[in-house]
Amino acid sequence: MAVDAMLQGLVVGFAAEAQEVIQKVTMDLLEIERDGLESEALAKIYVRLGRHLHTLKGSAASLGLQDLSDIAHRLEDALAPVKATTQKMPRGLVDTLLHGLDLFMLRAQAHADGRGEQLPDPASALAQLVADAPAPELAAATRSPSGGAEVTAPAAASPGAAEAAALAMTEALSETAEAGWRVSARQVTALMREVERLREVRLRVEERSRELERVATLLARQGLLAETAEARTLLSGTGRSLRTDGEETSDIVDALEEGLKAITTRPVRTILEPLQRMVRDLSRQLGKEARLSVVGAEVSLDRRLLEKLQGALVHLLRNAVDHGLELPGERELAGKHHEGALTLRVEQQGNLLYLEASDDGRGIDLGAVRRTAEKRGVASADETSRLNDNQVRDLIFRPGFSTRADVTDTSGRGVGLDAVRAAVESLQGRIEVASTPGQGTRFVLTLPVDLGSSPVLVVRALEQLVGLPMLAVEATQLARLEALRVGKRRAHLEYQGQLLPVVNLGARLGLCAPAPPAEGQPLLIVQSGGRRVALAVDAVVGDRDLVIRPLPAEVREVPSWQGAATLSRGELLLILRPDWVVGDSEKTTVGAASRRALVVDDSLTARALHRAMLEAGGFTVHLAASGARALERLQADTYDVVICDLDMEEMDGTQLIAHLRDRKETRALPVILVSAHDSASARERGLQAGADGFLSKRECAAGRLLAEVLDVMSRKGSRV
Repeated sequence: MAVDAMLQGLVVGFAAEAQEVIQKVTMDLLEIERDGLESEALAKIYVRLGRHLHTLKGSAASLGLQDLSDIAHRLEDALAPVKATTQKMPRGLVDTLLHGLDLFMLRAQAHADGRGEQLPDPASALAQLVADAPAPELAAATRSPSGGAEVTAPAAASPGAAEAAALAMTEALSETAEAGWRVSARQVTALMREVERLREVRLRVEERSRELERVATLLARQGLLAETAEARTLLSGTGRSLRTDGEETSDIVDALEEGLKAITTRPVRTILEPLQRMVRDLSRQLGKEARLSVVGAEVSLDRRLLEKLQGALVHLLRNAVDHGLELPGERELAGKHHEGALTLRVEQQGNLLYLEASDDGRGIDLGAVRRTAEKRGVASADETSRLNDNQVRDLIFRPGFSTRADVTDTSGRGVGLDAVRAAVESLQGRIEVASTPGQGTRFVLTLPVDLGSSPVLVVRALEQLVGLPMLAVEATQLARLEALRVGKRRAHLEYQGQLLPVVNLGARLGLCAPAPPAEGQPLLIVQSGGRRVALAVDAVVGDRDLVIRPLPAEVREVPSWQGAATLSRGELLLILRPDWVVGDSEKTTVGAASRRALVVDDSLTARALHRAMLEAGGFTVHLAASGARALERLQADTYDVVICDLDMEEMDGTQLIAHLRDRKETRALPVILVSAHDSASARERGLQAGADGFLSKRECAAGRLLAEVLDVMSRKGSRV
């Protein structure tokens, strides 16, 4: 059916509106299938369904889309008998309505794309809808002894169709957008970068305002109040103006950022809710029962990220239904509810997205995984015998792995979880799996997101500033001895009726020895993944709204850091991963077999970057901000290598090397000098002083540091 060109814009808008209405109808139909609905609640859903179908019919007719109006009318007719009686809807009728909605949306999308003339006559499809619609008294599903349902109505859609419907639904939401300007992703990204620059300017304005206040205070302390009155008045007025300008700039930045987010993001529910239908159809196809719960569906993310994730989520849920969940009878024999529970949980902390997909099924059989990997040639028997449980579970991500002996529509081809891992890694993320036999399996996807700013709490451990995503900080308080329980190995804090382990941030970072918190020391209650600790810091600097950037590829796998941000004066601030802080509170960074490095640099930024790169190579790293502090460290500890800045105040790198070579204990200690000057003279000066290696800071930023350290240690005979 052709659509008048003048109406085409309205048809595009109608398709987007219809998509939203159909999603609501689909969710209501899936709710109807659940057990335990009261008749009053059922009646309300039927009224809502009728209203939605009537809206679709009327809107389609008003645009001259008679085929769509006829489909909606037939669906109304099919709903009418149960709506009048408030009986529970037969599953066969649910199938009919869902298939009718699929047909409606496919044709609506074709009209929106200008392909209405190519559509076949809907008469045969409408006739099939009528034939499929069962009478309420004849098609009611009966409960089988196992707790499942025996359905005499038409079969559910095939798994492939279920997945296609889920993907098509999310794609339709993207494609049927409201008419407007077309811009490229590159243009939007460039605009976001400019907004970030404006945010940094705002931070600098705030810093200048604080500096003016300090100058005015300093003048007042000089005692020359009369002589400095005019200057202090001018400074005070300028400071007020700067604060006003800063507040206005902040409002502009926030408005721009919110506008960009509205354009470039959408709620996660737009890809998660359509998966409810896929789970339902796939479960019925396999004779199983499953309910999908979604937590955190209102989190908004970059549209491009969501589009790349939807295929991975389809794979994970299909895998959970097919491999994870047991048949209803088997579940009841195991003491479980006949309906399997699937959960998708979404959480964003700073610039990290955590997406968890879990089920309460049979779990992963490690023995079966080993045998299958060997049988399919994924891994040799010798290799599998050396793997621990976590490494065996990771075999399921290998290409060609499948525990299915036969090939079905849903599995057995060895394609699935390897594609999921590839998709996640293409987004610079990672996927982990945990499983308990008989209780279920959990997949956790961790992905970086880089859209907009995030609130960050800046804290200090000794002389080092670090950041924590504010979403992970539940509360802050000062340590009180009466609330602490100090044992031989560790301290605990009484907090809201619980004993939380106290983690010393300096010790966790390898900057100092563990020690219980002192009276009045700041404590942060940090939570992640359902776990909480009390994090002891030396000072809370304050909260900042910062753009968190991923770390360079060479150090992206370092478990402690999730990214870095820039402060108002250009200083680099590393951002801690909350899950690392709470993940193993017993752990310290010092290990008996760990290689130990000392980084000496008066630049906080350089110390932080060198440390991250070395930790990525398995080193335990201690830091010193001066040559004198390094000598103190070397008297108290032993190290395998020293990385030192060439140009430092008071004692430079060549002078530190001279001190080390004078001492018997450190005479043979490998030392690598690093300099901001990439010149032949600087390199010659460093090597003549006795350095074992030399790198420019540009080479360090390019990822050369770890390789140089290992090379020097190998040449010097140190353990590598």
